[in-house]
Amino acid sequence: MAVTSWLAQPAVLPWVALGLGLCVGSFLNVVIHRLPKMMEREWREQCAELAGAPAASAAQGRYNLFVPASACPACGRPVRAQENIPVLSWLFLRGKCAGCAARISARYPVVEIAAGVIAAYAAWRFGPSAAAAGALLFGWSMLALAVIDLDTQLLPDDITLPLLWAGLLFNLERVFVPLPTAVIGAVAGYLALWLVYWAFKLATGKEGMGYGDFKLLAAIGAWLGWQKLPLVILLSSVVGAAVGVALIVFARHGREKPIPFGPYLAAAGFIALFWGDHITRRWLPILG
Repeated sequence: MAVTSWLAQPAVLPWVALGLGLCVGSFLNVVIHRLPKMMEREWREQCAELAGAPAASAAQGRYNLFVPASACPACGRPVRAQENIPVLSWLFLRGKCAGCAARISARYPVVEIAAGVIAAYAAWRFGPSAAAAGALLFGWSMLALAVIDLDTQLLPDDITLPLLWAGLLFNLERVFVPLPTAVIGAVAGYLALWLVYWAFKLATGKEGMGYGDFKLLAAIGAWLGWQKLPLVILLSSVVGAAVGVALIVFARHGREKPIPFGPYLAAAGFIALFWGDHITRRWLPILG
């Protein structure tokens, strides 16, 4: 049996996708950790250039998603290949650095598992198709953006803008929605939150969200079309409000401290991709 035929088997493809997703999740951990730092370095260089000061990048050395090699932030010990196996290495090391026994956050295996589950479910749901490939790219991007926003309250253009264009490219072939619907979805997604931003700012004098949220919803609209945007906004707003109230009441999260909206948009976009049609047909008429 040919390899492609073997991979296309319904009982095999999700397991292969799971393994791929775990490996991609390991790389997503690198993206989540390094991309905000890369953005900060770039901003510092731009500020230094405007001020006429020498850039510090040469003294600091190259820093990107691949260089330098991963190392323990506590002792600087390089992470060896056998210590970089998704999930298993963390379990084997008992969540500690092999060199200094510093704690390794459980978030690393959680992200890897989440990426693997996303891949396995997409493969099971769509089979060997362009829709499965698109769902993988969309789901992994939502995962990375959600965690980055939780950490830093940033939604990097390096992810949101390519994701927007990728959605339009996939929908050239009507993978999820027709291209005109995707284009309108991208425009409507951006304008919807842009209008909310300015209405809130004019009413209160404060900024209620960042421009990254506009771009994220535009990307979601490019993938899912304008018809899914009301569902995405509704889901993200309800969940965001519930979590925000819970943080204030139970975790004593100060009212003045901002709560990132990106994770709720990302979660709502993911839900809308896989279950949006079912929710729209079955539950929204009941609520309405």
